[in-house]
Amino acid sequence: MNPRHIALLAEETKLRPEQVRAAAELFSQGCTIPFIARYRKEATDCLDEVALATVRDRLEQMEELDKRREAVLASLEERGLLTEDLKAALEGAASKARLEDLYLPFRPKRRTRALIAQERGLAPLADRLLEAASGGRPFDPGEAEAFVAPEKGVPDREEALAGARDIVAERAAENPKARGILRGLFVRRGEVRSRVAKGKEEEGAKYRDYFDWTEPARSAPPHRILALLRGEKEGVLSLSFRPPQEEGQRVLEGLFVAAPGAGADQVRAACRDGYDRLAAPSMETELRNVLKALADRKSVEVFARNVREVLLDSPLGQRAVLAVDPGVRTGCKLTCLDPQGRLLASEVVYLHTPRGREEGARTIRDLLRRHPAEAVAVGNGTGGREAEDFLRELDLPGNPVVVSVSEQGASVYSASEAAREEFPDQDVTVRGSVSIGRRLQDPLAELVKIDPKSLGVGQYQHDVDPKLLRQSLDDVVVSCVNAVGVEVNSASRQLLSYVSGLSPALAAQVVAFREASGPFRTRQDLKKVPRLGPKAFQQAAGFLRIRGGADPLDGSAVHPEHYPLVDRMARDLDCSVGDLLADRSLRERIDPNRYVGPEAGLPTLRDILTELDKPGRDPRRAFEPLAFDPNLRTLEDLAPGMTLPGVVTNVTAFGAFVDVGVHQDGLVHLSHLSDKYVKDPSEAVRPGQRVSVTVLGVDLPRRRLSLSMKKNPRV
Repeated sequence: MNPRHIALLAEETKLRPEQVRAAAELFSQGCTIPFIARYRKEATDCLDEVALATVRDRLEQMEELDKRREAVLASLEERGLLTEDLKAALEGAASKARLEDLYLPFRPKRRTRALIAQERGLAPLADRLLEAASGGRPFDPGEAEAFVAPEKGVPDREEALAGARDIVAERAAENPKARGILRGLFVRRGEVRSRVAKGKEEEGAKYRDYFDWTEPARSAPPHRILALLRGEKEGVLSLSFRPPQEEGQRVLEGLFVAAPGAGADQVRAACRDGYDRLAAPSMETELRNVLKALADRKSVEVFARNVREVLLDSPLGQRAVLAVDPGVRTGCKLTCLDPQGRLLASEVVYLHTPRGREEGARTIRDLLRRHPAEAVAVGNGTGGREAEDFLRELDLPGNPVVVSVSEQGASVYSASEAAREEFPDQDVTVRGSVSIGRRLQDPLAELVKIDPKSLGVGQYQHDVDPKLLRQSLDDVVVSCVNAVGVEVNSASRQLLSYVSGLSPALAAQVVAFREASGPFRTRQDLKKVPRLGPKAFQQAAGFLRIRGGADPLDGSAVHPEHYPLVDRMARDLDCSVGDLLADRSLRERIDPNRYVGPEAGLPTLRDILTELDKPGRDPRRAFEPLAFDPNLRTLEDLAPGMTLPGVVTNVTAFGAFVDVGVHQDGLVHLSHLSDKYVKDPSEAVRPGQRVSVTVLGVDLPRRRLSLSMKKNPRV
C-alpha cells in the first residue's frame, strides 16, 4: 500500500486514514465488498458498500496513474530528456491531466509544422521572437534574413518568420501553465453548441430540439450530453465544446506577449494560430471527454439504482404458479411451476377467437386442477391485458391471484445458454413462460440470469463506457444477491456465481457437487467442494443458507467464524442454540458488551443479535398485487383528468415512467413527481413502486402519455 495514496484518498473522501488503510488491506487480501461491509465492520469502522467501492475504485485509478508516471519517466530517461526539475514535477503530478501536460512537449510525435521548421534551423529565430515579446531586446524584421536558406526550404524572410511562428505556436499550445489555464477556461466558459447537419432535417426529426442549440457546458444536464453525442454519432448533429474564441486566444497572448513591437506582433499571431489550430482542439476533446465521463457516471448511477430496485422487487415466495406468456397469432404459452420453480406442465391456448377462448378456458381450468397454483403470472407484452382480463373473468380452481409481470429480457433469457442448459428439450416459448413465472416467485433469482442492460430500466445505457457500466452493474447484482442470501441447495449456477467469493467456475463446482452428492447438510460441507478453498469459504459461507439443516445457524446470516460466540451465549443462558433462536425472552437477556473481544466488536455483535431474532430474514418488501383499471386498455381509452393506478417501470434524470396498463408507459416529468420540489427523481419514486397518477395529456400521433403524481394537477 502506498502511504501517499492512503493520505490523498482519505482527504478526498473525508474518511480517516486508518479506515482507508484497513479497507485497502482487506482488498489486497482478496476480500469482497459485501464481506467487508458485513463481517469486517470493526476493521473499517462500519464503512458501507458505497464507501468501500469508492475506496476500491480510487485506489485502482491511483495505481493506473503511477504506472503511467513510471512509463513517462522511463521514456524521458531513455531519451536523455529527464532533468531533476522535470522529474520532481512529474512525481508531484496529482492527476493524469497534469502528468500529460508536463509530458506533452517531450512526447514523441509525428512531423508537425513546428518540427519541420526546427529541422530547417528556425528554432533560434523563434527564441528571438519570444525574447522580444517578453520585454527583451526589440526585434528587427530584418534579422530574419539571416535564416533564409533555399536549400533547406526557406526561400525568403516571410517563410522564415512563418516557420518561427509555427515553433512559437506549438510551444505556446503545449506549455503546461497555458494548458492549465485553458482547461479552467473551457470548464468555466465552454459552451455546448449543436447544429443540424446539412440535409438531415427530416431524417433526424427526433433531435429537432437540438438543431440550433447553445448552453453552458458546465450546466448541461448529463442526459442531454448523451442525447447530443448520440445525435452526432448518427450523423444528424454537429457539435462543438468551446468558449468564445477571443477569450482562449487572450490566454496565450497574456502569457507570451508582455511588450509591444515587431517581435510581439509575430508572437501574438503565433499564439492565435496555436490556440485555434492546436490548443483549442485538444482542450475541446478533453472537455468533451470530461462531460462524457460525467454523463456516463450519472447515467450508470441512475441505471444501477433502477436495477437494484428491480432485483429487490417483492417476491411472491415459494408458491406454485401458473405462468402465461401472452401472444395473439402464436397463442398464449402456459406453464405450471412448483414452489421451487420447476416446470411441471405446459400448454398453448389461443384466446383471439370465441372458440379459442372456450377451449382455452377448459385447458386452463384443467391445468389448475392437476397442478394447483396460488398465483397466475401474466407477461405484460402484447396481448397481456387481454389475457389478464380473460383470466380474471374465469372461475379458476383455487381462486389464484392474477398478477401482471414485466417481460423485459424474457426473450433474451429464453434464447440464452442458461435457458438451454436448464431446458434443453423445450423451445424458446416455454422457456420464456417459465422465466415470467419465476420472476413472480423470486425476481432476484431469475433476473440474475439476464444481462441487466436488457431489463428496460436504464437511461442511455448503450451509449456509456462499457467498462464503467459492467463494474457498476456487477457491484449492484453482487450487493443484492448477498444482501438477500442464497439457498445453496436450490440456487442456480448463475445466482451462486454472484455470491461473495464464488467465481462462475466455483459456482459450477458447487452445483455439480450438489447434484452428485445430494443436498448440503451443513455449511462445513462446502469445504468438500473441489477447489473451494479456505479463502472462498470465508468469503461465501455467511451468504449461503441451508434451511432445515443440521445446524440451525446455517439458515442465518451469522458467519461460521462466529458460531463459537453464539454457542457461548447459549451456554451462559443454560440453553441450546435452537432455544435461543426460538425464545425471544432468552435473547433479550443477552448483554452484547459481555462478548466484545478480538473476534467481534459491538457492531458485529449487534448484527448477530438482530439475525438471531429473525434468522435468514428476507430484506425485500412484502408482495403486493396490482390490478389495472379493466376498462382501460389502450391510449385511445385515456383522457386528461383521469386518475389511474400504475406501477413505476423506470426512473431517469428527468422523471419517471409509469405503466398504467395501456401498453405505453407514461412519463411523469420531474416537475410533476410531487407537490414539493424534487431535485432527484429517485428521491420521490423507485421502480416497482405502486402509484396513483393523473393523465395530463395524450399525444396519439406520437404515442406519448403525460402523467402527474401531484394531488391536484392543472390539466
